[in-house]
Amino acid sequence: MILRPQAATLWLSLLAFLVTFVVSQDPTHEITSFENLPAKLVFLEDTTTAFYHDVQNGVVYVSQDEGKSWSAANGIPTGEAAMIIEHPVDTRYAFVLTRETTHYRTEDRGKTWRAFNMPLKPSLGSRPLSFHSDPKKYGYILYQGIACEPLGWASLCHDETYYTKEAFSDEPRLLLSQTSRCQFAHSTPDFKHSAHDDLIYCVAFETESSGGMHAFSSSRLFYSTDFFEHENKVEDLGLGKNSRGIFAFAIVAKYAIVALRDLSSSDGSMLLYVSLDTVTWAKAQFPHASSAHLRENAYTIVESSTHSLGVDVVLQDRGAIGTLFLSNSNGTFFVESLKDTNRNEYGFVDFEKLYGVDGVGIANVVANADEVEGRGAPKMLKSLITFDDGSSWSPLKAPSTDSNGNRIQCNPEDADCTLHLWSVTNPHNFGRIFSSPAPGFVMGVGSIGKTLRPYDECSTFISHDAGVNWRMVHSTPHKYEFGDSGSVIIAVNDEESVDSIIYSLDNGENWKTYNLGVSLQARALSTAPDSTSQKFVLVGQVARKDQTDRIGRYVVVFLDFAGIRSRQCVESDFERWNARTGESECLMGHKQWYRRRKSTADCYVGNKFTDPEEHEENCECSDIDYECDFNFVRDGDNCVPVGPEPVPAGVCTQPSQKYQGSSGWRKIPGNTCFGGGKDKTVEKSCEKAQPKEGEIVHQTFEFSSPIVQHAYFRKHLTILVRLHDGTVWQSSNEGYTWAQPVPDEKFLAFYHHTHDPDRAYLITGGTTFYATTDGGRAWHDRPAPFPPNTFRAQVLRFHPNADRLIWVGNKQCNMGLFEDCHAVAYYSTDNGRNWKGIDEYVVNCAWALDTKLDADPTEIICESYQKKEGDQRFFDQDNPLELIEGQSFYSKKKTLFNQVVGFTKFSEFLVVAELTSSGRALELQVSLDGVHFATGMFPPQMRPETHAYTVLESSTGSLFIHMTMSEPPSPYWGTILKSNSNGTYFVVAQANVNRDDRGFVDFEKIIGLDGIALINVVLNPYEAALSGRKALGSRITHNDGSTWKPLTPPTVDSQGNKYDCDTTACALHVHGYTERRDPRATYSSPSTVGLIMAVGNVGESLAAYTDSDTFLSRDAGFTWQEVHKDAHLWEFGDSGSILIMANDEVPTDHVLFSTNEGMNWREYKFTNDKIRVHNIVTVPSDTSRRFILLGQYPSRQGESVAVHIDFSQLTTRQCVLKVEDPVHDDFEMWSPSQDRNERCLFGRQTVYHRRLRDANCFVGDQTREEEKVESNCQCSAVDFECEFNYMRDEDNKCILAPGTNPLPNDETCAGGEEYWYERTAYRKISYSSCEGGDRPDRGNEHPCPGFKHHSGYFWWFVILLSFALAGLVGLYFYRRSGIARGNIRLPTEIRPGPTYGGETGIVATLASVPWFLVGLAGIAWEYVASNVESISNAYRSRRGYRNLPIDEDAQILRFEDEEGA
Repeated sequence: MILRPQAATLWLSLLAFLVTFVVSQDPTHEITSFENLPAKLVFLEDTTTAFYHDVQNGVVYVSQDEGKSWSAANGIPTGEAAMIIEHPVDTRYAFVLTRETTHYRTEDRGKTWRAFNMPLKPSLGSRPLSFHSDPKKYGYILYQGIACEPLGWASLCHDETYYTKEAFSDEPRLLLSQTSRCQFAHSTPDFKHSAHDDLIYCVAFETESSGGMHAFSSSRLFYSTDFFEHENKVEDLGLGKNSRGIFAFAIVAKYAIVALRDLSSSDGSMLLYVSLDTVTWAKAQFPHASSAHLRENAYTIVESSTHSLGVDVVLQDRGAIGTLFLSNSNGTFFVESLKDTNRNEYGFVDFEKLYGVDGVGIANVVANADEVEGRGAPKMLKSLITFDDGSSWSPLKAPSTDSNGNRIQCNPEDADCTLHLWSVTNPHNFGRIFSSPAPGFVMGVGSIGKTLRPYDECSTFISHDAGVNWRMVHSTPHKYEFGDSGSVIIAVNDEESVDSIIYSLDNGENWKTYNLGVSLQARALSTAPDSTSQKFVLVGQVARKDQTDRIGRYVVVFLDFAGIRSRQCVESDFERWNARTGESECLMGHKQWYRRRKSTADCYVGNKFTDPEEHEENCECSDIDYECDFNFVRDGDNCVPVGPEPVPAGVCTQPSQKYQGSSGWRKIPGNTCFGGGKDKTVEKSCEKAQPKEGEIVHQTFEFSSPIVQHAYFRKHLTILVRLHDGTVWQSSNEGYTWAQPVPDEKFLAFYHHTHDPDRAYLITGGTTFYATTDGGRAWHDRPAPFPPNTFRAQVLRFHPNADRLIWVGNKQCNMGLFEDCHAVAYYSTDNGRNWKGIDEYVVNCAWALDTKLDADPTEIICESYQKKEGDQRFFDQDNPLELIEGQSFYSKKKTLFNQVVGFTKFSEFLVVAELTSSGRALELQVSLDGVHFATGMFPPQMRPETHAYTVLESSTGSLFIHMTMSEPPSPYWGTILKSNSNGTYFVVAQANVNRDDRGFVDFEKIIGLDGIALINVVLNPYEAALSGRKALGSRITHNDGSTWKPLTPPTVDSQGNKYDCDTTACALHVHGYTERRDPRATYSSPSTVGLIMAVGNVGESLAAYTDSDTFLSRDAGFTWQEVHKDAHLWEFGDSGSILIMANDEVPTDHVLFSTNEGMNWREYKFTNDKIRVHNIVTVPSDTSRRFILLGQYPSRQGESVAVHIDFSQLTTRQCVLKVEDPVHDDFEMWSPSQDRNERCLFGRQTVYHRRLRDANCFVGDQTREEEKVESNCQCSAVDFECEFNYMRDEDNKCILAPGTNPLPNDETCAGGEEYWYERTAYRKISYSSCEGGDRPDRGNEHPCPGFKHHSGYFWWFVILLSFALAGLVGLYFYRRSGIARGNIRLPTEIRPGPTYGGETGIVATLASVPWFLVGLAGIAWEYVASNVESISNAYRSRRGYRNLPIDEDAQILRFEDEEGA
């Protein structure tokens, strides 16, 4: 590079010179030429030193006069500088890292540089150095290095972290190996805690890897206070041994954040844990957790305040649209702040807070998110601003005139005439986008109208009141910068080559032009970080025709405004500027204001490197200054207790006493408001206090009408109850207290969202419904397009994208037999705020996409009548019901079937019942993607005149259906059939299975255990066909329906007596699904694996319900015991640590409970007036120790009662799980194979953790180790079922059904297999993972054609080619998804532009934790860095549906971090 300073020649007249102290001067400038654009241009904080990093030549240039003159760093050889890192605490220090082991340090702000050596080259990550925030420990630095060993053509690499205590003046020492990120706990001033000064956190792998790959589960968060010399501990995050799969660690504002992979999930879901003190960690709870899990590279920690953490999460199917969530003060509970936020592929989000103004931020949203999602339309962006820290958002108010004073073309009062600005995802300068430390000044490039226009069609705008009002500065886009605390504002055209800049000295009201003497294209504009200097640096690119021997290709123009005003401002030149106005003036309990120069003052502020002083005035406390206290939850406008309140020991010695307890509210930590009394303690009765250990308490609430509907929110303590009188009641604390969420309305029903556990909907009889998105804390009225339908359609249908709804309502049905009454369907993409029509004269409409059904996310399926006229209530078969599939929100319609009876979605299957051409029988059509269907093929004897199907279950990869074989006048029963893996070929699983007249079937899977189910069969089908009386018997399967056996009866009853029936014909029979009052009262529980309860009898057939007793099994139905006489309702609590029963035959005043899984039962009396209990309910996960009894007093049939019973104080000792020392904990390992002849189930032996039966402890919400597959087993007879057209004979062998033919052979070779086999009478159960052994499903063997016959030379070529492709594809996947190591995307990281090479792009985002593809096939790092964009464009990932293959290129890579090395 050649440095060519050129003084600006300013002609001054003699007169001007003589009055220089009276009349203002023009700015001055200097020009310096460079060979390349900077990869980094940075000013050291509060100094006049600046660095210019030319990464292509490997040179750092230093300026000691704010950019006026430049020289190459003294002491650093040319070509060595790969990265420059300034010290964040001590501005004397900066570091230049090379690609080798010798690096350079300055301790005098760049005047001199000295070398230091490290054992390893620096890591390829963006932050190889980590600093301590204590100025006294400025020399405490962590260095991330990469250690590689050659392995053939590849390199085995891993990261190691070293530390220094003297800024590399001492000998660096190894901190920890196999790391991916290490950081001081004291690394930011905002993260205030009392932890040890030398506390260090490291994300690292537990063990070394011999093959370069690590099991992701071995990634842990380690910590030490002595640099890991003697102390090396694992931060368990409160999860114990489950704190594995750590993906990233970061400190943001006052929050420490850990991201870890949810190892219990197979979809790459992530969990966030947050701490304020490094001691207590809490899981971040998102309201959309079930509908859109946090995924790698699908969430961004955005710029956050000291009282709220912001996270933008990808909820849409396309990764470039997100939703912004903001947390409470401790960073654990998040609420939705803004939908459809704009993101880019790097994870950067269009959101920025205004510097120095609390609570104000600007964001961009995608206005046409539906079109982007539905058909890949280009994004249309809108800008919004918040003045209350994200609680509400509003459009940016457009100015009424342009930069020339002419009226703009639209009315700023209209909703489609607002201001929109380009933001973070498309930066055009270094540093912040909109604001600077100059108080209240905001600038941006954008347009006025409905949405944001292309950048080159935009104008430049300014606001001097933090975004409240705006003025157009220029009609073209400009780069801009603030100086002298806002008294100087400069701007330069950002689209064309120009030879001048514009500047303003009066807050942007008037602008002057200054000529630079050279024509250039502006590339960057910068100044001192605190915007207090009057000197600026403009980086430009000069066209070839304008270059001279003194002006090179790239220039830095130093602009000096220090001499343009002669007087420094005095007190009278300043005014008070209030940072916020209106309702949001008080935030976190105080007003905020600054002292700012008046726009008319002709003076400079001065006070260089002194940040503007923020002033605060405390406000009187209001409701927004409080949040719910601990042990309280939000319920509308109130905070209600989660249960009895804990009190100090000795306070409540008698129930009649009083105590001072929490009001339910607390002031938000950090809030400075005064007065108020919302958090003052209140006097309470000790009867409401938490009982002593071992005591049980209850609370009774009476309703004035019978209960007709009840349901919990799936992941909350909140339950809804609807009464016969139409009122809805809500309890947010498991029935402890009750209130009406909408007191003045009557409701026909309520729905819980099937995909989002936080959402529910209250349906009125009119065109209004009420919705909650936060588990019932707040309800909002929404408009319905029409009243709910009175046909057989479900009113609301739900989508995995929780905001998408379908509503089916009545149209023209208000008056009697009105001739055009019919059902209409509408859809919404914003949770019911707005609706668009789908179709009319429908019976049912639903989204095709489901949790497992991989369909087009915009596809809607409707049962729609062909003729759309007349009264739908009287349609018959003359008007066929068609099945219509409509993609792009039903805008592209296609008729799938001309005449159907109905359809249903079940797991990954979409099943359609089609009416045959004869109109007398049904055929099943099955799809895996909602578009392509296959006809279900049944054994011939199943075909005649089938009128009804019941779809049962499909959790094990096969579809179970019940085909009705007997109908009135005979009783109902039928045959259970089981499909192959794609739901097309069905075989008989069991005949004569009981059903009722509603279509319900006595079939139930045992929750949590694959392949185990209970059914009731009709034992006397021939006699029952004549008499109409069915004799039922129970059967159980432990191999997914391949074989069914009677239930083994206990030898004695609950009183120790033998049963009257004791022959081999005797068995245990239990009452099933068809007799259940509440279908949710299942035999089993998701939290208690293997535990089953049922009501039944020991005999030759099932007795009447009132003649039955209550039974329990602990081993998934292999053995049973009678636990009590008479039929009882039951419920499971706290993962089985407590069981509760209530008599289900007569009214009762007590419940029975057991803490040892039925060995002993105790009685608890809860009333003096007996209650007929109809239901026992608890949270759906069965993990609570609180229950609600719902029932009625026999003497008051028009009323109902809810009794809350709390067992949480029975014991206060939490069960201990020690995976490494299982002999001394409270759990045992259990497998279903312990109690059956077959050691394996589905070809594998699986073991589970369960609480010891006699352990006196509670499980609570601790995470237990997930189920473990001990080993895959050899294949045996239980792993096979009959092939299509085959059935089992009396000897349990599969034989060809009479009059049928075998299926033809399948000669395809899937998965690179060497052979294909002829079909036999058997097929392997699709869910089985057995290996080897006896394979009756394989007939004669035939070699597969293709690669197996190629020579060794061919395969050597393929291997080489695969390695080469793997290197390229690996780079792309590594960059796109963070496979080798994750990073939490932080708001302070380098944004993806402007990019000139070096420390941006792949260099800034790649990590070097084991990735053996680096260096593979001779790919040099320099080549990768310069060609990554072309590589990534060549290997873009594809999106498709189930019927499309996955990316062929991706198949050559085998990323083992998911499965283990």
